[in-house]
Amino acid sequence: MRWLILVLAAIPAFAGWAWIVFIGTFDGWWREPLAEPGDADGFAAAAAAYLDAHNRGNAAFRLVESGEIFAEHFVSIGTPVDAHTRFPVASISKWVTAWAVLDRVEAGELALDVPVARYLTRWALPPGPFDNDGVTIRRLLSHTAGLTDDLGYLGFEPGQPLQPLEDSLNRAADAEPGADGRVRVGIEPGSEWRYSGGGYALLQLVLEEVSGEAFADHVGRTVLEPLGMHDSTFELPDGANVATLYDVDGRSVAPRRFTASSAAGLYSSVGDLARFAAAHAGAAAGGGVLEPDTVARLRQPQATAFGTEIWGLGTMLYAENGRGSHLIGHDGFNAPASTGTVRVDPATGDAIVVLATGNPRLTSYLGGEWVFWKTGHLDIATFYGSRRQMFLTIAAGWGVIVLAVLVTGWLTRAPRPERGPVTGSAP
Repeated sequence: MRWLILVLAAIPAFAGWAWIVFIGTFDGWWREPLAEPGDADGFAAAAAAYLDAHNRGNAAFRLVESGEIFAEHFVSIGTPVDAHTRFPVASISKWVTAWAVLDRVEAGELALDVPVARYLTRWALPPGPFDNDGVTIRRLLSHTAGLTDDLGYLGFEPGQPLQPLEDSLNRAADAEPGADGRVRVGIEPGSEWRYSGGGYALLQLVLEEVSGEAFADHVGRTVLEPLGMHDSTFELPDGANVATLYDVDGRSVAPRRFTASSAAGLYSSVGDLARFAAAHAGAAAGGGVLEPDTVARLRQPQATAFGTEIWGLGTMLYAENGRGSHLIGHDGFNAPASTGTVRVDPATGDAIVVLATGNPRLTSYLGGEWVFWKTGHLDIATFYGSRRQMFLTIAAGWGVIVLAVLVTGWLTRAPRPERGPVTGSAP
């Protein structure tokens, strides 16, 4: 009975410790920000020092405060880069693609909540165990359409032919290792969030179908040019001021082309991406491309993880901003080591843009530190990356609780009765 009472008493201790560690990790109780809250000079200096120490190729950084350029820093091991240098920005492409999709929604050519099949003639989702009519534009934008491709695209090296888009949707020839690579409905649409590069390849096809234009031409005409993003293109750029790409060992590598350019093929600069971030904030939100109300819809929560709102219509929701919304943006990674992050607070116009080659963790680290500096909370990506340490801390605490139960049980054991002297006589 004693042990049963001790075990029952330990259950809330287990739950309480796990909750404390979970909240402490999310709120960064054991972390120090790069600078004191509000100290933009301190954050800019710390970010520049980190870039200097950890750059393995090219890196470009811009910090924006209240919509104005506050600081910039550029480092390179080769040809110098600047605010106009074009980098491959990987999955940040999806955020720009979402603008092109919502532009067609405003034009009345697309609707968010009808089956995507309505807009397709060149390809169709294969039949499966779930209703394909649950795959809508909204769910494709928010990674909740039930697609199980798990793409990740590696792209095609120079000399390799591009795979046709329809063939890529059937099975991507440039799928990252471990990805299924087939765009199909493998879970109930709308039931959960699951990242899908293939969903954005499907949106690329939708845009080509409704516009009658090649994807790169259409997005260039409807989004990039009106926003003044003159250093940006969904095609492999020719000409000067393109960042030399490096792998993690500091070796230069050739740029790759992408069939699914909507998901991974954008080249852009810190100047252009800061301009794109600015189009999400203030009275001029939309930049003449989208209506301000539509821009606000981008950050309306569509998906959750760990009980936290994490995704809108094409943009990640990094953390609540304390003003009824979120810091938003997107990260990107293209093999072998091209990375980027863009994050903005639509309520203030504060933003960070970091692009790099050679160090796959550099940009997301600085983006996560910016979110923590601004809000005092970890963004969901940094929190996810901290989960191993969180689980180890929980397990260690549980071990201490188990030990405490065992020690308490031993100390509170009933005393054994003493045996008196043996009396009597032998027969």
